Amino acid sequence: MHIPEYGRNVQKMVDHAVGLASKEERNKVANAIIKVMGELNPQLRDVEEYKPKLWTHLFIMSDFKLDVDSPYPLPTREALEEKPGKVAYPQSEIKIGHYGKIVQQMIEKACEMPEGDERNALTKIIAGLMKRFHLTFNTASVEDQVIANHLKMLSKGKLVLTDLSFLPNTNDILKSNAVPGNPMKAGFSGNKNKKKKKKNGMNNSGGGGQGFNRDASRQNQNQNQNQKRN
Repeated sequence: MHIPEYGRNVQKMVDHAVGLASKEERNKVANAIIKVMGELNPQLRDVEEYKPKLWTHLFIMSDFKLDVDSPYPLPTREALEEKPGKVAYPQSEIKIGHYGKIVQQMIEKACEMPEGDERNALTKIIAGLMKRFHLTFNTASVEDQVIANHLKMLSKGKLVLTDLSFLPNTNDILKSNAVPGNPMKAGFSGNKNKKKKKKNGMNNSGGGGQGFNRDASRQNQNQNQNQKRN
């Protein structure tokens, strides 16, 4: 079968249509097969060019031997077997890989802006992103001055930060789980503590421990009563 998704019965119908002598009969059978193919694959109805796709599949299943009047341009074997052209991959140099191309473009945009509050605000946003990305792909700690030095280098000295107090704290970034790859250690320990509390609660609650003590005291009372009777 050329397209197994339609099943062997549909393939037999296509083979039967190819062998028909009358073109009029072939046209009727081909349209009936198209309806069956559409019912077997209703998900194709959401695909762009739904009907042309079914007719293309029909000709592929007939090994391009079906001679009918198609409402759409007939595909050729050569066109379908032709390999797609190679897509050129964009090559661009990224000076510091873990910051990515987007941060580098943001820095270039900030350098083009005139001096003022808007440029300063964008510079701070960029520095905050740089710190988050640095923590994502490198270590669990980074000095704020390192971020300022990288920003100055990437901007060729146009963006210089002297006050770094606005940068988010490293621990706050990690605890908020803002950095992929650095899971909240506190969250995991919290889950363990919860499990321990549950176990301790089962042992200390009015369950196993106290119930056992009550049974033991009852047995002692019964033994004492029996001894007095004797």
